[in-house]
Parts: sequence; structure tokens; C-alpha cells
Amino acid sequence: MDTEIVACPDCDLLQQIPVLNPGDKARCPRCGHVLASAAIDSHHPLDLPLSLTLTAFIVLIIANTTPLMGLSVMGKTASTTIIGGAYEMWINGEPLTAAVVAFSAVIAPGLFILFMLIVLLAARRPPAPHWVGEMLRWAQSMQPWSMLEVMMLGILVALIKIAELATVEPGIAMFAVGALVLLFPAIMVSFNAHEVWMRVEWDHDAAASQSPPQT
Repeated sequence: MDTEIVACPDCDLLQQIPVLNPGDKARCPRCGHVLASAAIDSHHPLDLPLSLTLTAFIVLIIANTTPLMGLSVMGKTASTTIIGGAYEMWINGEPLTAAVVAFSAVIAPGLFILFMLIVLLAARRPPAPHWVGEMLRWAQSMQPWSMLEVMMLGILVALIKIAELATVEPGIAMFAVGALVLLFPAIMVSFNAHEVWMRVEWDHDAAASQSPPQT
């Protein structure tokens, strides 16, 4: 069968997706949502998103283990990490803000990258186990909560104000967060969820393949 019927996630229109050539995209005729896309390298369509996700994993570790910025005022210096800043908010009577910062800047991005790594590694050689579908759902639910770009904007605004009172020295983590702001969209653009779903071996598919042919 050359086509399959899918429902658009935005407008719920049922439609058929034809076989796509490398580099092609299938859009919903009603709302324009991209339903599927074919990688330029049709033989290894998951290699690029896997490489980007591995890079993001390494950069995320750097962003959370190195100083975000350093401040120098009247000969006194101090530096902090992202999680260290959230901890300082917690002990200074701002638990809600600390929890939001920790979740949006550390936990959600970390879970998104972790789930994506699991999905891409497990689906690289089909058939993929059925639990890959659940991991993909969790990854897609974590992605909107990964608000590194919002945190970066807040840091830049704070730096402009603090620069009048103290000497600010950006740390390695600052550049790592900037790299993550670029890597996350790159992962989403290069990643084709439809390709993963096509590789998942569901229970009823396995049962059908194991059942003897009827005569």
C-alpha cells in the first residue's frame, strides 16, 4: 500500500500521506501543518537528529556544571551555575520562582534530550520496540517546557542592569546555553516523528507476523 491515512494533529483532518521523495514534505491542505517529511539522506534519516541530540547532551552537561557568570564588586567576586542560582532563590524565600527556573532550564531540557536519545537510538535499526512510542510522546510533551531562550533573554536583561553596578564576566555556561538555544530548534527541524512511528513494532503487528497463514 503506497499511502496511509493519518489525522492532522492541529485540525484533525483525515488524509492520506503518499510516498515522499528525499527532501519532500507533506502538509495538511486545511491548516498547512507539516504532517511528514522525508530526510535528504533516505538511507539514514535519523543520523542527523541523533548527532544534534548527542551534541546537545554534551553541551547541556557543560551548561549545568560550569559557572554561568561571574560578578566583581569592590574587589569581591562571586560566580554561580544555573542550578546554583535556582538554589539561591529557594533559600532566599522564592521557592516558586526557583522551582520554575529549575524545571524550565534544567529538568525539562534534560528530560527532552534524554527521551530523544532513547527514541533515536532505539529506532535507528527497525523494527523499534513498542515503548519507543511512549518515549516519543514524553519527549514531545517536555519540549514546550524547555524555555532556555526565555532564560537567556532574562539573563541578558539582567546583565544590562547589573553592568552599571558591577563588573560582569560571562562564564562558559553562558555560551553553552546560547548553543542549546540553537541546537533545540535544529533537532526539531531535522527530526521526523513520522519516520519513528513507522519503525515501531506494535504488539498487533508482531502477533500478525507470527500467526500462520490461512489456507
